[in-house]
Amino acid sequence: MDKEELKLTSAEIGTLWGEYVNGTAINMINKYMLSIIEDEKMTEIFEDAIKISDNQNQEIARFIEDEGFPVPVGFSESDLNKGSSRLFSDIFCLHYLHIMTLHGLIGHTTSLSSSVRKDLRYFYESCSKDAMSMYQRTTDLLLEKGHFQRDPYFYPEHKPEFVLGEHFIHGFSGDKRPLAATEIIALSLNIKKKILKKSLSIGFSQVAQSKEVRKFLEKMQTASNKQIQSLGKILQGDNLPVPMSWESEVTSSQDSPFSDKLMLYHMGFLLQSAQSYHGAGLASAMRVDLVTTYEKIILKNIMITKEWFNIMIKNNWLEQPPLAPDRKEIAKDK
Repeated sequence: MDKEELKLTSAEIGTLWGEYVNGTAINMINKYMLSIIEDEKMTEIFEDAIKISDNQNQEIARFIEDEGFPVPVGFSESDLNKGSSRLFSDIFCLHYLHIMTLHGLIGHTTSLSSSVRKDLRYFYESCSKDAMSMYQRTTDLLLEKGHFQRDPYFYPEHKPEFVLGEHFIHGFSGDKRPLAATEIIALSLNIKKKILKKSLSIGFSQVAQSKEVRKFLEKMQTASNKQIQSLGKILQGDNLPVPMSWESEVTSSQDSPFSDKLMLYHMGFLLQSAQSYHGAGLASAMRVDLVTTYEKIILKNIMITKEWFNIMIKNNWLEQPPLAPDRKEIAKDK
């Protein structure tokens, strides 16, 4: 069926809307990072990342406009304060791009799985290929710089094993079983993402103009730190290494390169996306202490997200996504 005959579905409009707002926010932070990076190889990667993002955002805007919907405001150069002091080190910027590339790769794949129209499916396929290429490049450069944090190693078993009893799910007694490889995947990934969130909240809290925003960012920093400790303690219980923190890669600058709106929105994006990773960790957990830890983190983040939502609404910073028709209101106006 021709695309003129096949209108975009609510799911397709929703994914386009979300990709545009998130994409413009991350792109502005990448543009600032490009302006402070000194390493030539990192500069080249960031230039390519920004060019790809600009092209994708333009294409998304065209999809939305062609369907008759307003293009979201998103974020632009007006959310950057040019000439501000360096807030992050080069290596932190590379870690940031690496983690955001992972978010993009998962986001594009999710959007592709929600798409039916051929041109949109091909667009997200192209986006996924760009993200995969960027993931390879950031991983290679982190390895080259000696800053890629690999997950714990395992020694191979002699033969396949089967679960023999309920002892496998126990987690509070002293004789609990070692962590499974499937559980360590989620633990390690969640800790790395929380380390990024904590480091960003430290940097952003130093430069935010609003006292209310600073207070919220400090609360996020405290919550992230406690969650890192909770998850890290489980790894340490099996004598497994915990990913390194990046706080030392944030400078002491108080000169804000970003608008408060951009910083707060970005932290909300990380909060909300983290919940899906917590859910994946919970789904893979087969030890009671892991299940309890993830449940506590999920509930805490729901409370923090509610506070974030209230601050965004209060400052008129939160754009409303397209809504389904309100049939009752339409009938009233008849």
